[in-house]
Amino acid sequence: MTVAQQLDVIGLGLATLDVLVRHKEMPTWQQGTRLAAIGFDGGGWVATAMVAAARLGARVGFVGTAGTDTAAELKLRSMVDCGIDLSHLVRRPGPDDAVVLVHVHSETGERVFSVMQEGPRNPLGIDEIDRAYITSAAYLLVDGFHPGAQLEAAKWMQAAGGTVVMDGGAADRPISEYRRALVPHVDVLITGEGFAAGLTGKTDICEAGAAILGMGPRVFVETVGPRGCFTITKHERFLTPAFPIDVVDTTGAGDVFHGAYIVGLLHGWNLAQVAQFSSAVSAIKCMRLGGRVGIPSFEETLAFLKARGIDLHP
Repeated sequence: MTVAQQLDVIGLGLATLDVLVRHKEMPTWQQGTRLAAIGFDGGGWVATAMVAAARLGARVGFVGTAGTDTAAELKLRSMVDCGIDLSHLVRRPGPDDAVVLVHVHSETGERVFSVMQEGPRNPLGIDEIDRAYITSAAYLLVDGFHPGAQLEAAKWMQAAGGTVVMDGGAADRPISEYRRALVPHVDVLITGEGFAAGLTGKTDICEAGAAILGMGPRVFVETVGPRGCFTITKHERFLTPAFPIDVVDTTGAGDVFHGAYIVGLLHGWNLAQVAQFSSAVSAIKCMRLGGRVGIPSFEETLAFLKARGIDLHP
């Protein structure tokens, strides 16, 4: 078998290097601030989700871009360490431009991101992705950061009978046309709070979810922070409460949730169990600084759930 034939999921999307600083007060031009902690971790929506899926036992590949400097090596390190296949990663000569400064509040775990002025440049072109590689896995995760390539890959995946999962992000700004264009070619849409309202114009989550199902997805999930997550299908509508924890850092919580969700689907659990599993993985991650550092193993997650009266079997 080739490497591709052995993969469960392939992620096509953004990978970043996160420089994390934990503090209580933001610095100003007049005064600095005391740092409680500092760290470096790989980030990016799809990349972090793929690290989560790999640590939870899935066989994973990642397609994206990276530079050729030290920052690029740092952002890829945890992907390499957990055995993610990077054979179709595209290296752009020169410094990596996907570097993010993450300010983490030392008391609440909330964060603010500072990105490079131009942001990631040179997105993947359709001619830079391999159809046979993409469609060899059971699942494809996309995030909208390589618009043309992701739309084509999603079409390939559905034509091959695979499942397309999309991380829609949260609607803290107008939803881009290229993300809107992806939705009809997605099977499972997982978003942050406000995305459904921004996409459909409906503020009621059930009405918005029903409208989204009419666009193409068969499963819609919206994460709503400490309240948990909503799941909406043609036959089910339910809220899965979040697990109460002492939050250290929420960076990557949604990304980790997405990777765990795919692993739950791979295990054949029902959607309520998948949501519980994903919520547990995200909760455990939030108890440590960094988007990837705190991602638990499969066994650790099952133990976390069992201690709370939830017994899942692989």
